[in-house]
Amino acid sequence: MSIALGKKARSWGLCLGFVLWVGQEGMPCNAAADDVAISSAEFSGSLVKTVKGRQYQAQVFAKGDRLRLEYKYAIRTERGYAAIEIIRLDKAETWYLLAQQKELLVTGLDFEDLLPIRPALPGERERSLVGDATAAGRPAQLFEVQTDHHGRVERFYEWVDLDTGVVLKLVSRDREWAFEYERFRLSPQPAYYFEEPPGYKKRVSVPVPQGRE
Repeated sequence: MSIALGKKARSWGLCLGFVLWVGQEGMPCNAAADDVAISSAEFSGSLVKTVKGRQYQAQVFAKGDRLRLEYKYAIRTERGYAAIEIIRLDKAETWYLLAQQKELLVTGLDFEDLLPIRPALPGERERSLVGDATAAGRPAQLFEVQTDHHGRVERFYEWVDLDTGVVLKLVSRDREWAFEYERFRLSPQPAYYFEEPPGYKKRVSVPVPQGRE
């Protein structure tokens, strides 16, 4: 989001999360009304992420600043395998549900590798509109974006939904990394999807320095 899996969940290499990027240093801020509209977006969708030629799939549920990921194949964490990941931006935490252990593995957010829901990217420096396009079967606008985040320059193609402003597809031009929604549906999401499941014991992860994919 980032999707910060690294050693926490090596299957993905990057954490499949999302972030609003409102007011971050070096990033443009849109009008407050736009921020409110995007931050309150509720939707579900089928997402595919590609990292170095490998594809990973998850069902996504979003409610404002919260995200739930249900993976097609469980991901490996430091405490075992988890099929569900919950991103809580309000708490700056990522939760992995370890069903066998009845544990909730709590980690901090890795903002460097979170996948965006809002168009502005970390360290964004340039943005140009390519034109109208389609993503996830929805009308979108295609942008070329250049970022410089912590000294790393990277160029992206970004497809932004016309109705909601949500990023539907993002492709790096400088490394084998991309994500896109194959299905995207605006719909209310139940609050309990993003809460601690009853009967689970919280366990806090110890941060480990790690590199990016």
